[in-house]
Amino acid sequence: MKHTELAQISLTHDTTGAIANPIYLSTAYQHPTLGESTGYDYTRTKNPTRSAFETAFAKLERGTASFATASGMSAIQLICNLFKPNDEILVSFDLYGGTFRLFDYYEQQYGIHFKYVDFLDYESIADAITPQTVALFIEPISNPQMIEVELEPYYRLAQQHNLLTIIDNTFLTPYLSTPLEDGADIVLHSATKYIGGHNDVLAGVVTVKDESLAARLDELHNMIGATLSPFDSYLLLRGLKTLHLRVDRSEENARLLAERCSHLDSINEVLYSGHTGMLSLRLNRNYSVAKFLENLKICIFAESLGGTETLVTFPYTQTHADMPEPERAKRGIDAYLVRLSVGVENYSDIEADLIQALEHAKEEVIS
Repeated sequence: MKHTELAQISLTHDTTGAIANPIYLSTAYQHPTLGESTGYDYTRTKNPTRSAFETAFAKLERGTASFATASGMSAIQLICNLFKPNDEILVSFDLYGGTFRLFDYYEQQYGIHFKYVDFLDYESIADAITPQTVALFIEPISNPQMIEVELEPYYRLAQQHNLLTIIDNTFLTPYLSTPLEDGADIVLHSATKYIGGHNDVLAGVVTVKDESLAARLDELHNMIGATLSPFDSYLLLRGLKTLHLRVDRSEENARLLAERCSHLDSINEVLYSGHTGMLSLRLNRNYSVAKFLENLKICIFAESLGGTETLVTFPYTQTHADMPEPERAKRGIDAYLVRLSVGVENYSDIEADLIQALEHAKEEVIS
């Protein structure tokens, strides 16, 4: 992805010469005459500011159409409406807890089946496909174990079996990866994260290449109505202009931090794919996660990712709290695992803060 493309893709060229895209707050639009429309009738169906973001994002993703939604979860919910009872979807075993919760709801309420599989084991995936299987749902870098999956074999497998390939590309963003170019059918993001990039907007986005699939999602998007507001669409347009700068800096900081933490006695395991600003740390059992979190001064104990600030999340009681304990245990989500979204601060400040917090977290060992 060219840096200049990211910096300029969101610009709207109108008669005023405005550099920032206008925010159209109107919910209704005047019809010139009976049976004639400007292309905008009602803002749930189509809004000029949202259209500007969707057009820009579809171009970044190399897709036909993008659909901006009110949250990352509503983006996944939009996709779920493509399925019917008894359909089966093969899903990344390690994935965001909110996605697990939504899939469990759809299974219980609508009889859509979600089978959790290990995408590192290609042969088992091929064997798991049944006549009821309709899609693969993959996190290419999983949350929170940071397991990286090679996607190309699954694009070919999906084509052989006429399956949809759905990629949650929230961690990688279209700056680092454009799955639609490689063979994916649907790419989604929690745009709250790297796309918005400043922890001030709640949003999601779904992008597709196939025009018939785009038409179906357009119908569902309007019908369900979980569409993005004009102001939030503007914030995402703003975020696109600095996406490459923020991702490069957070990735550089994360690589340095992963290397440093691999040499700390207080850390038993560093989980990092080598890409993005996301990594997880498993603390030594002689260290208290609670004390570690309480003593952070620059990094922030909070439940999100992809912003300019370094955030530390505790999946056990936050992102994966609604996942049953046996399922968390299978995925290694325990009381010693923390997930970091490394921000764009000065690296030495991030490192110093984490190390001092770990020093305060050392438990006294009573002999």
